[in-house]
Amino acid sequence: MKRIIVTILAVVLVAGAVNYWPKVESWLAKSPHLAELIKDNPTVAALKRQVINGGALRAPDNAPDAYLTREGTINFTNQARRQNGNLAPLQENFLLDKDAQAKLEDMFARQYFEHVSPDGKGPADQAKAVGYQYAVIGENLALGNFKNDQALVTAWMNSPGHRANILNTGYQEIGVAVGQGNFQGQKVWLAVQEFGKPLSSCPAVDSELKTQIGSLQSDIDAIQPQLQSLKVQIDNSPQPQNQAQLDAYNNLVSQYNALVKIYNNKVDQLKADTDQYNVQVQAFNACAS
Repeated sequence: MKRIIVTILAVVLVAGAVNYWPKVESWLAKSPHLAELIKDNPTVAALKRQVINGGALRAPDNAPDAYLTREGTINFTNQARRQNGNLAPLQENFLLDKDAQAKLEDMFARQYFEHVSPDGKGPADQAKAVGYQYAVIGENLALGNFKNDQALVTAWMNSPGHRANILNTGYQEIGVAVGQGNFQGQKVWLAVQEFGKPLSSCPAVDSELKTQIGSLQSDIDAIQPQLQSLKVQIDNSPQPQNQAQLDAYNNLVSQYNALVKIYNNKVDQLKADTDQYNVQVQAFNACAS
């Protein structure tokens, strides 16, 4: 009699396990396969501010009565723009004037004549230092005793790289600095033109949205190993033989499915936010190009 009771209990237990197993397995099947779930995340487009250097021009002659002014250099620059395509005049910006003056003084102080300083700082760094927020920044340099402002601008216009900067249709503002000093043992003039397209003239890009994208990415990266660990535990679980084993397995599957839902929601949000941000960046880059 005792043997019969034990046999009946074993049959009931196995039958229960067999009946319950497909239910648990079907819950797991509702979740995406892990290989498809852990996929590449959307790429965030990069802002592309432009920096355009016209080159460093040395005077072709040495006028004994050379004299340069900021106002005259700006006026002849705008005159050149008007005479070559009737381009809009550049508006003088005091921050770009400050930028140009700082560049001029630095070249005299450290005796170099390049767009990039000895410590590796270029036009973008200079603009940042004076607080000029730009979408596009450009720079022309000249060294030597040009007779006057017109001769200086003419020399720039005869140089392809400098000419391209002066006639660039993307620029809206200008800053200029001119000065005479000692350079490598000679008394000469230095001239600096800083061209700019202000950041405010291009479509705005939501920096908070980019921060949110970064936060979502961090969350997703943190969830991935948790999903992988749960999936390994589920795959390696033996077929339940009693209620305690079924409960333990069911708990693993529930954790996995709940985490999958969280993961998928975050991935969906990441894709939506990234798409939105990339549209903004593409509009900005088109403006700054």
